[in-house]
Amino acid sequence: MNTLILGLGNPILSDDSIGIKIACELQDIINDKGVTIIESSSSGLNLLQLLLDYDRAVIIDAIQTKEGKAGYIYHLKPDELKASEHITHCHSASLVDIVQLGKQLGLNLPQQIDIFAIEAADVSTFSEALTPEVADAIPVCLSMIARELGLWLDPSNITVKP
Repeated sequence: MNTLILGLGNPILSDDSIGIKIACELQDIINDKGVTIIESSSSGLNLLQLLLDYDRAVIIDAIQTKEGKAGYIYHLKPDELKASEHITHCHSASLVDIVQLGKQLGLNLPQQIDIFAIEAADVSTFSEALTPEVADAIPVCLSMIARELGLWLDPSNITVKP
């Protein structure tokens, strides 16, 4: 199975970089030729091209919800996310929007998409550092993703790069 692991975020906006940081850690853990790992700051319709021609995708990103607790990891499917009410530019299209558009265009998109969204505390401070709660979620999220891919990692044995 041809699998894409896509870590999303902005590397200089504190917790918004969590998807990129986890994808970077996975580079050292997963040595499967059938798995492609990409770190990207893309959003909206720009994600569509990254998803093309994979059987499966695992997307990692920061999320902020009304009642969320920083560091909490959500394992979601695209249909659990809300579509955009108004798409005013190509960057405001949600994952749901781009998957629907890709299907309508007959594009070869992954049949299985798993989203690992980590509740962020701070996505507005210019910093390469994560907040402590979000940083603590990295080993657990790595283990969850590995398990989803049929691998096993003990989160207590994972050393995260500073």
